[in-house]
Amino acid sequence: MHVELLSDSNRGSGGNYTLSPAARNHTGVYMCRGERGEPAFHTQYSNPQPLWITGESPPISLIINPNRTQHFTNDSLSLSCEDQSTSTGWTVRRYTHSDGGSDCSRWGSVTGSTCKISSLSTSYTGVYWCESESGENSNPVNITVHDGDVILESPVHPETEGHPLTLRCLYRYTNSSNLRADFYKDGSVLQNQSTGEMIIYNVSKSDDGFYHCKHPERGESPKSWVSVRASGPSGVEAPFSVLMLISSVVTASPYLLVTIILLVKCYRARAHTDEERIENAVIEE
Repeated sequence: MHVELLSDSNRGSGGNYTLSPAARNHTGVYMCRGERGEPAFHTQYSNPQPLWITGESPPISLIINPNRTQHFTNDSLSLSCEDQSTSTGWTVRRYTHSDGGSDCSRWGSVTGSTCKISSLSTSYTGVYWCESESGENSNPVNITVHDGDVILESPVHPETEGHPLTLRCLYRYTNSSNLRADFYKDGSVLQNQSTGEMIIYNVSKSDDGFYHCKHPERGESPKSWVSVRASGPSGVEAPFSVLMLISSVVTASPYLLVTIILLVKCYRARAHTDEERIENAVIEE
């Protein structure tokens, strides 16, 4: 493993390092180690931590099938790089603790810009993304492969504010949704003994956090980070709802109807007055 010391790393910083301002070229895998004494005595390196700096939405997305971030061992998985115009020239890559960074040709089957994995193991847990020949990257996705009996189904990509968020507790070898489960956010219970599904109907940034579910007998799922992106100018603007349009029309309908009736009555009254004036003018002549 090749490790490069950050040129501006400060040994006297008390274990802190700041990227200011953060930029795309800071994307990478970071680790740290302690040092003391003369001659210097070093500790072992910490676990590597991938850090991804993103700006505007990239032109391509990583599409995962099944569409969730947690998967059971021995399951199959398909990862595709999809663009509105073309997906040629893109490769699925990953970073894991076991083998560092590599592309799909080393651990999966490549067909065009799609990577297929026939049988998952826990060593496949890591960060996955799409990379172009010119070095462009999609937003990354954390994928967790679990050897237990319970996983959490949560959105792969950030959910937009105001939209519903659905979480499900899935069980190995069981397709039934009637199994009960507790849902947790950041370690605190959100919903007790539900039917395996929890819906937050109007998510906001305060719903960001680590979620997991637990079955009293089958065990609990790993934790997954769920992110909520802002709507409007600072984020992705939520689409105008057809229901909102219908609601607005229905609400305005009584006022609109009264206005039309008054306009018609005024028009008829004015027309009747004009007819009377014409008749009177004819009589006088």
